[in-house]
Amino acid sequence: MSTPLNYIPPTEFKRRTMAAISDPDLRANFRGAMDSLMLKRAAQFPEAQRLEELRSAGESIRQYSLARLPELLEQLETNLQKNGVQVHWAENARDANAIFLDIAQRHQAKLLIKGKSMVSEEIELNHKMAEHGIDCLESDMGEYIVQLDGGKPSHIIMPAIHKTKEQIARLFHEKIPGVDYTDNVDALIQIGRRVMREKFRSADIGVSGVNFAVAETGSLCLVENEGNGRMCTTVPAVHIAITGIEKVVEKLEHVVPLIALLTRSATGQAITTYINLISGTRRAGELDGPREMHLILLDNGRTQAYADEQLRKTLQCIRCGACMNHCPVYTRIGGHAYGTTYPGPIGQIISPHLLGMEATHELPFASSLCGACGEVCPVKIPIPELLMRLRKEAVHRPNSTTTPLAGQGAGRNWLAGMAFSGWRLIHASPALYRGYAWCATRFRSLTPKTQLGWTVSRTPLIPARRSLREQLHERNLKE
Repeated sequence: MSTPLNYIPPTEFKRRTMAAISDPDLRANFRGAMDSLMLKRAAQFPEAQRLEELRSAGESIRQYSLARLPELLEQLETNLQKNGVQVHWAENARDANAIFLDIAQRHQAKLLIKGKSMVSEEIELNHKMAEHGIDCLESDMGEYIVQLDGGKPSHIIMPAIHKTKEQIARLFHEKIPGVDYTDNVDALIQIGRRVMREKFRSADIGVSGVNFAVAETGSLCLVENEGNGRMCTTVPAVHIAITGIEKVVEKLEHVVPLIALLTRSATGQAITTYINLISGTRRAGELDGPREMHLILLDNGRTQAYADEQLRKTLQCIRCGACMNHCPVYTRIGGHAYGTTYPGPIGQIISPHLLGMEATHELPFASSLCGACGEVCPVKIPIPELLMRLRKEAVHRPNSTTTPLAGQGAGRNWLAGMAFSGWRLIHASPALYRGYAWCATRFRSLTPKTQLGWTVSRTPLIPARRSLREQLHERNLKE
């Protein structure tokens, strides 16, 4: 089974980053994959004006939905219950796993089969079910590969993007009984399908994520390419869907532009192979579908982001991964370096709410602030602005703002605080500044050669022989 979420603590981000940069195979894999994804996305948006119109529409829909989030969630619950779906509310990962366990034990389930769901990764569902003797098998090919390897996804759309076909071939040969080594991609996919086909038949419960939940119809929209999501939601007798509370939209018509943005931004496809709309359990005369259906609505820190007008924009995300594909940091270190469910730029702004600032205060600083993530975000999340806000939150005094974040001030350093206080004092006083400049220029030879993080990749900062003020004064005397 997959290891727990924090299999490498996020606080060790710097060490893992150095390890990733030193791995030439990993860097080559990601560089090639990200270049391909960027080109595919660009090909799907040939007209800049049309793209901006679509992005503006997506942003408006997400902001409108979030502005009415409480009432839309209540409307969604009411209409889902009318459709025969049981709705559960989970404040955190512990509550969500308890709901899963209760349903599984009531049905004496031994095997859960999952379609792709990052929220299930967020709550460590596989690991928690395994603790109670219940197997939870991934049916998405990328997730299955990662699970078979005992690891975690490195990308929210393409979980096994860090693996080469040769590595996958060896993994299948070693872990799946009776499988000979082959690095033929089509053959590897067929091997995975054969394994999954039998599991779909024998699974007690199917699990899925949700891309969008439609309040007016009580429908769950599921976007996928492989068909495993459709199998998970129709073959087993029980279907459990889980989603974050922010995924709700008001109307079915709001889903259309969001899907157009999602599929093009994620994989460079005009549309994915399957768009599933699930509106309840099996009805009389239908040949497939679950006889019992549940939806778990998860908070897990999202209301913290929702409470702040600026940070609320984080919840506009439709989980396309475009910000990762264009991020110069992510494309060089990969997803595992972050140590969180959601890596890359979106992970840097959402993980502090899900895990707290204590564990994640370093992540907002892992950005060049080049702005590429904000430029390509299909729903116009101002990621660079949110990163700057979270950097401030990381060093604020705890509870010093009107809407403090959990773990606020976790990155606060008393030595750095003293240094900036001294800097502010010197620059607020002309006399102190002149005295400081005189000392810095006269004793420049005493400047340290190692200046913390600055000199890791740069030459030391050494004051000039004379300050600008002195040089201008000397020039005026000569003239």
